[in-house]
Amino acid sequence: MPRPIPRLLRRAALPAAAALASVALLAGCAAPSAATGGAASGSSGEAGQACRGTEIPFAEVAFATDARELEGPSTACLADAGLPMIESDEEPAVPLTVTDADGEEVTVSDASRILALDISGTLAATVFGLGLGDRVVGRDGSTGFAEASDLPVVTQDGHSLSAESILALDPTVVLTDTTLGPRDVLEQLRDAGIPVVITTSERRVDNVEQVVAEVADALGVPGRGKLLSDAIQGDLDDIAATIAAGIPAEAADRPRTIFLYVRGSANVYYLFGEESGADSLIDAVGGYDVAGEIGWQGMRPVTAEAIAAAQPELVLLMTGGLESVGGVDGLLEKVPALATTPAGEHRRFVDMADTEILGFGPRTPAVVEALARAIWAPASSGHLGSDATPQAGSDD
Repeated sequence: MPRPIPRLLRRAALPAAAALASVALLAGCAAPSAATGGAASGSSGEAGQACRGTEIPFAEVAFATDARELEGPSTACLADAGLPMIESDEEPAVPLTVTDADGEEVTVSDASRILALDISGTLAATVFGLGLGDRVVGRDGSTGFAEASDLPVVTQDGHSLSAESILALDPTVVLTDTTLGPRDVLEQLRDAGIPVVITTSERRVDNVEQVVAEVADALGVPGRGKLLSDAIQGDLDDIAATIAAGIPAEAADRPRTIFLYVRGSANVYYLFGEESGADSLIDAVGGYDVAGEIGWQGMRPVTAEAIAAAQPELVLLMTGGLESVGGVDGLLEKVPALATTPAGEHRRFVDMADTEILGFGPRTPAVVEALARAIWAPASSGHLGSDATPQAGSDD
């Protein structure tokens, strides 16, 4: 029987989807750097990094009385970049047959050599969170947490599956979704006798339980899946309660927030709207998601008209993306429409490491907490020793 645990074993201080691939997004998404042990540039997973203010428990953090009036950029920092994992004595109950997200019946006979591959690194993080990381034999370019950094990468050019690299690892089961391609590679794997289980490609704060269940069921460890889901949801509930108690009750009194995906080197600028996953993150951290107001669906190239209509007071970004345009000044130069918005005038840009902010896996509670600190109490956010010290208004 699995042993119950008190929430996640590691916690930060207290603690969609298929379209993502077609956006080429993640042709731009920075691959983990070998120099930083697999963490993306700017990630809180880098060795020697520590977070400002996290000695104060999240429930005791003083939120700004009006976050819309804060000045200056801030960075969301995970106090513990380690991946949360549950403990359980449950072993994979194989062989088993599951019906995957494509409606295909797949028989998994052996779960000793696992590949979990998707565009956000969520599936690998989930396998590790289930306590089965020692069975994972490779990783995709988005899997940037330190525990997986020594594993060989089986994607090319960022996010293209390499049949040769995968077959060389002799996996006994491959878990993936529709965000990586080409699909022909998956057929090659099936022709080679490797079970390929397609999971949901939707990534949101509110569907983490679904992803965990699909992965756990495919590996024959439903008990581990229930433990992990319960732990994640318990932490999310605690954090949500703290956020709700500290922010204005009326949505209109919260910062008007958008999520921008930028890659300066590729000249890629996307605004993430409803059903992109970013909308669920904005809701979770207590922001006012402007996408619904302006009718922005999914992930689309940003336009000056959209920025003007949104009039954001806060912009969320990936750290690597912000760095790719030369920081806040570079972003305002590249997207001049931002300069005339409240966010541009107050320089309210909040960034977080590429491999963390939209991962939606076991670290989701820690990500939500870290972003909430950066938005509502920026003086208690960011990396110690960073030059980007928040210039915040009063947090009293």
